[in-house]
Amino acid sequence: MPATKPRVKSKESNILILAVDIDNDLYRKTKISGPLMGRVQNLNGASQLALADPEDSDSNTMFYAVHLNDKMKEEGYSVEVATITGSEKEGYEADKEIARQLELVLNKYKSDECILVTDGPSDERVLPIIQSRVKISSVQQVIIKQAEGVENAYFTIMEKLREPHFARTVFGLPAMVLILFAISYFVGAGWILPVALIGIYLLAKGFGLEEAFIESFRGLGFSIDRMSFVFYVSAILFTITGAFIAVNNYATKLAITGTQTIAAAYAVEGFLTVLPIILILYLIGRFIDVRDARYYFRTFKYAILIGSAIILWTLLYSFTEWFMGQIYFSQLVNYIIIAILIGIAVSGASRVMRRRLIRKKNLKGKIVVNDLGAMIGKIAGIDLKRGRMIINTGLGSPITYSVDKIIDLSDKVIIKQ
Repeated sequence: MPATKPRVKSKESNILILAVDIDNDLYRKTKISGPLMGRVQNLNGASQLALADPEDSDSNTMFYAVHLNDKMKEEGYSVEVATITGSEKEGYEADKEIARQLELVLNKYKSDECILVTDGPSDERVLPIIQSRVKISSVQQVIIKQAEGVENAYFTIMEKLREPHFARTVFGLPAMVLILFAISYFVGAGWILPVALIGIYLLAKGFGLEEAFIESFRGLGFSIDRMSFVFYVSAILFTITGAFIAVNNYATKLAITGTQTIAAAYAVEGFLTVLPIILILYLIGRFIDVRDARYYFRTFKYAILIGSAIILWTLLYSFTEWFMGQIYFSQLVNYIIIAILIGIAVSGASRVMRRRLIRKKNLKGKIVVNDLGAMIGKIAGIDLKRGRMIINTGLGSPITYSVDKIIDLSDKVIIKQ
């Protein structure tokens, strides 16, 4: 249990004792949805979670929150207890759900300060989200005494490996490696292709592109009731077609030339011939989804993606053609310059249109939040010539952001941090 005693402002303050279950074990194991408000709901939720999984530390966190609630009430404090839950997907989805549930709790309990109860450092990353809405006067970390021994480390690790976030890395990556080598052996592609694909994956993971890719597919709006469904299915079918063309080109050229590098170049060329169709179909689907949801501002994001896709596709295709001896080096340089100029033009046009839309909207006085849902302040003014907006944080110190950081406009202005 926590070694420190909670520090609160005074007994006249309205205090919220808040337990956090960031990966939403409560719903996954008991089908109880957050937020849980009040002693009865929290005690019931903790009991059911403990029965469903006695080894889960979140039930101990909730029990401790109830214990602290009872103890502080006996001491004369005005307290309420609540538990909020995130999402098993973690990351942005979990933080967004934490922010939503916290607002529901604060709408019911008008609290002056908060005591945050967690079961480990992973939950404490939500501190900025909570602090943007209510003052945190104390953080209580619940430590299970039996888990302090080395002999229990095995069970702790095994419990973590059941969570999708960890399982994807620990089991998913080795599984992908084995499958790639099996496919490569079956088609006679050797070890170069699997190693290259694994390298691309690790590179994407290292630069944080993996989560962006996953988030992109989570938001596809993959529903038969939507017009975009047709474009997404078509993009998937063309992707499969491109993969078959690549494998066929590789096997054919390897049999003729006997050189794996040349065969790999023909495989890449075969897939790149289909890639523009895949990108166009995918982006059309995304445009339809954001317009149906009235997220007009997000369409500019996909305009920039088009420019980037043009540059990337031209670079890859031109380099492959040059490598196979289909074009001269001077032609390769010309194609690269043209692609960069087109990409810059598309991105520039998108930026101009973004700023025109901002000019039409009356954003002064609007609330600004970041992409995790934490409140930053209110817009005090916008200077579009310099591309800046001034935000009053409420702490007496205005801050300046680039208007290009705006990722969405609705009842609030959402910026990327």
